[in-house]
Amino acid sequence: MQHADRMIRLSALALGISGALAFGQAHASGFQLKENSVKSMGAAFAGAGIRDDDASVVTNNPATMTRFEGTTVQGDLSVIDLNYEAADMEGYDILRQPLTGGDGGQAGDVTPIPAMSVVHKFDNGLALGAMVSAPFGLKTEYDRDWVGRYYAVTSDVQIVDLTLSGAIDITDRFSVGGGFIFSRADVTLSKAVDFGTILMGAGAPLPFARPQAADGFAEVQGEDNGFGWLLGANLRPTDKLTLGWSYRSEIDYDLEGEADWTVPANARAVFDANPMTRVLFNDGDASAALTTPSVMSIDVGYQFTDRFSMAATYSETNWSSLREVRIDFNNPDPDSVEEFSWGDTRFSSIGADYVLSDAWTLRAGFAYDETPTTYAHRTPRLPDEDRRWYSLGATWNISDAFEMNFAYTYIDPDTPEIGIITPPQAGGQRLFGTFDGDAHLFGVSGQYRF
Repeated sequence: MQHADRMIRLSALALGISGALAFGQAHASGFQLKENSVKSMGAAFAGAGIRDDDASVVTNNPATMTRFEGTTVQGDLSVIDLNYEAADMEGYDILRQPLTGGDGGQAGDVTPIPAMSVVHKFDNGLALGAMVSAPFGLKTEYDRDWVGRYYAVTSDVQIVDLTLSGAIDITDRFSVGGGFIFSRADVTLSKAVDFGTILMGAGAPLPFARPQAADGFAEVQGEDNGFGWLLGANLRPTDKLTLGWSYRSEIDYDLEGEADWTVPANARAVFDANPMTRVLFNDGDASAALTTPSVMSIDVGYQFTDRFSMAATYSETNWSSLREVRIDFNNPDPDSVEEFSWGDTRFSSIGADYVLSDAWTLRAGFAYDETPTTYAHRTPRLPDEDRRWYSLGATWNISDAFEMNFAYTYIDPDTPEIGIITPPQAGGQRLFGTFDGDAHLFGVSGQYRF
């Protein structure tokens, strides 16, 4: 009976879900995605909320929609090429034996991020808009037998928003706007499970009741809908100067899905031999709470000449709202809980546009983006670090009504380091090392006005 009780307590480590809802190394802070506009990407998203030639303001700052005329339809496609792999990685199990396995391979991938938006401005000063975009998410995947398999294998998130916004002119130089966000989250997470350590801690007999001797696998998938809101303001003190402010709310999701366990036959036999433990590690329902952070942005733009303008953006993302991850299993397996202690982050960018001719406009930008993680709370699911953005872009005006936009961004992060020490009651593994990586972003979009 004592061994069964210990096994039940130890089962909380089996999924462990280290960093469960920190879905891999995204290229903006945490798992944020900024790629909802190719035109703004070309200037490192400087002034993205005050561009009166970019329909993505439906999401970035709805108050700016009153600066449009007629109807504008826009489609954007950004492609993220994430190069990302572990380097100099080593680990130890609870007996201080080296963790077996390789470096995990290329964990990044090529991921398309589409967006679509429409804005209509009425003659009475009212503007309405709608947009479909992906504000958070990405995917990383390691080899199933890599050295950090007990912390992460697959991290896959897809969050898609439908934003409906409205705006109105208060004066000729001041407008306000707001909107509702209907959001869908779909998350899949997996990792290896060291059943050998679980069996050893429960007093099961050798030979497989020892660390790394009976590896299994666990995968959790969940989905839910969430609802949020956004506000914005646009002020034009002079003909040349534009100021903007926007705020996006937190969105809460109650993810509901399934836990899928793969348990080695020798371990399954030990569990099934006791009525108190045969109910552990069986496929069943699971749930988790997720809160995506609020985001506040301030934009400043100045039109120096008819051909040259500059803009800057400062934004804060409230990652401190993500305090813990708690996986609730409907089966008797205890909740899996991990504390995060993430910090709020700041994003700063500066960019410029130059009208080369009636047909072509060129732009460039630079940004600095902070990470919410620290060395003490960084995991292989999110080996995140501060990063720098270097962006170039262009607009081709094919006609008075139709334009194409192109952009490229190189993201250069600092070298992420991790040093995870799992408590003995949660498995006792240790993992140390660094990660090498960068990201290339490519974008193309089309805009039609009528």
